[in-house]
Order: sequence, then structure tokens, then C-alpha cells
Amino acid sequence: MALLEIRDLKVHFDTEDGLVKAVDGVSYTVDRGQTLGIVGESGSGKSVSSMTVMGLTRASNARISGEIVFEGRDLLKATDAELRAIRGNDIAMIFQDPLSSLHPFYKVGKQIAEAVRVHNDVSKTQAWDRAVEMLGLVGIPEPRKRADAYPHEFSGGMRQRAMIAMALSNNPKLLIADEPTTALDVTVQAQILELIERLQSEFDAAVVIITHDLGVVAETSDDIAVMYAGRIVEKAKTDTIFHSPEHPYTWGLLGSIPRMDSPRDEELVPISGRPPSLITLPGGCSFHPRCPYVRPAHTKTEPVLEPVPDDAAHAVACLLDSGTRKRMWRELQTGTPPDQVRERSLGNGAAADGAAVGAVALSKTEEANAEGGPAA
Repeated sequence: MALLEIRDLKVHFDTEDGLVKAVDGVSYTVDRGQTLGIVGESGSGKSVSSMTVMGLTRASNARISGEIVFEGRDLLKATDAELRAIRGNDIAMIFQDPLSSLHPFYKVGKQIAEAVRVHNDVSKTQAWDRAVEMLGLVGIPEPRKRADAYPHEFSGGMRQRAMIAMALSNNPKLLIADEPTTALDVTVQAQILELIERLQSEFDAAVVIITHDLGVVAETSDDIAVMYAGRIVEKAKTDTIFHSPEHPYTWGLLGSIPRMDSPRDEELVPISGRPPSLITLPGGCSFHPRCPYVRPAHTKTEPVLEPVPDDAAHAVACLLDSGTRKRMWRELQTGTPPDQVRERSLGNGAAADGAAVGAVALSKTEEANAEGGPAA
């Protein structure tokens, strides 16, 4: 049995503008000692799905359905008291912004010690010693002195390390890291990721890393789930995602990453358009307004996440057949422009029709977003 199993999780929010489908049918599993990377653009539902695992969306106007099974228990059916016993003890989270997550009026050591005392019957002195021990474990120099400092006296990297120390203070079985390297320079990013990986091996914890940067999860994750518009559109082993991806959105994410073997003056290729409104999603495939390989049927039929024929561990939600996707990816790898790949793989007429449909759909979606009404 997996440590964490999420089945068809949906988290919808009622707003004045309409129903926001922040998470719309997400399923994945994480085993003890395993690292899952969840990647995607801002607004794809990554953080909301993990905050729901922690029970942090309960107090909002959210409609939550599905199952979140942790060690055989469905957390969606747990009481608030049961969740408080699990949160911070069995499941811990490193939040995206450590400066706003740490209380500015309390010293860092006291905040970590409080997290220890909530879940353990220990004295204040023992909890303080544990806080100092954890600060030292995450690489903060002079931990006993630093434990007596306030969050604003820490640098960004040190605050992130303090959040990691707090999250790991009770030896959690599952650690959720939400954008753990945001706003940190490249050197500190590498140190934080190495720290999480080292501490994971020491505590034998499962880790879920949430990020918009595929480069962050390249070396740390065993599996990667790519999210778009509240759904997982591709899920596979890390090596598979980087070497044999089959979803056009994943291709776009990979194309926006700087490569060491590329010329210094080569420009990155962004994904055209913008993510859709989660209130007025386009019909059919949610990615079709931005997809260079869209066909007319893609605007009407919604793809289902299903395994590719030759790899049961690799699932893709795309209406193009697997053979065509593989051939297109090989051509893209040789430097062939997307428009030429489209023409060769899909045919000039069909591709032109598909591009026209995609352009019309994008125009209608943007118009609807501006007016606050549904797309035609």
C-alpha cells in the first residue's frame, strides 16, 4: 500500500464570478522514500492540491470530493482534531514564502520548539534543544545563537532552511515542499535541494516537490506529474519525462529550460498564449488554444489520462496517438520548428484547419475572460 494515494481529487471554489475548478480530478500515489515532482505554470492547481492534503482548504468555500488516503485513512473524512494530530507530525509542509510563514513577533527557535511541543510531551528546554539541533542539521551556523533571532534577521536562504527545520522537527513520514527554491539564487537553490534530498534519506520520508521549474526536479524526483488547468496531463518516471515526453505542454516546458549544450545567444522558446481561466475553461482539451498541433476534434473532445501502449508507468492525456507523438518529439529534438513538425506529422490541410480552430477558440476564450462570461 502506498503511503499517500490521491484518487480523483476535485477542489472547486465558489466565487462571485463563478465556480473555479482549481483541481479537477487529480490522482497520484507516493511511496515512503519516494520523491514526486509536481510541475506546471502558476494557477495549474499544484499548491491547492497539496494544501488540501494538509486540510488547509477546509475553512474556505471549497467543494472537495475524491479521496486522500494516507496510511489507509481517508483524510477527507477525518475530523479537524484528527487532522491537527497528523498535520505537522506525520505530514509536514514547507510553504512557498518563508518570510510570511514565520511569525515576525516570535524568535525562530521558539517557533520550531512550539511545533515540537504540540506533538510531543516534552519540556520547554527539551523542545528548545530540539530546535537548536534541527537548525544545525539544516546547515545554519551557530544554531544556538541563531535560534534566539527573529525571522527578519535571517537571509532568504536561512529562512527557507529554518522552515525545513520546522517541517522535519517531528520526523514526518511525508514532506510537501511548495516552491522551496523560489526567490533564491542558483547556489542557494542547489543547497536547499541537496539538503531536502539528504534529510529525506536520513528520515526515510516521502517527498512531494511543487514547482514551475522542471530543472528543480530533474535530479531530485523519482516521478514527475505535469499539471495544467487543474489536471495532470502527463505522469511518468523522471527520465521518461526528460527523454521521451509525449504531451505538447511538457514539450513546451522543456523548451523553456536553458540547455548547457545550446549556443549562448540562442533564445528560449516560451509557450504561446496564457493559461485558461479556471472558471471558463475552453471546450475539449484545455491546452488546445495554445497547442501548435491542435486538430478540430481537440476542441470538442476532452482527453483522458491513460497509459501509453509501450509503458504502463507513463500516462498522457492527449488526443494524438502515441506513435505520432513519439515521431513529433524526435523531430523537435533535431531542431525542427514546430510548424514544420506539424505539417509533416499531421498534414498541411488538417494542421491548417486545426490551427485556425485553435486561434478562434483562443480569441473566444480571451473575449469571455474579459467579459466574465462563458466561451461560445
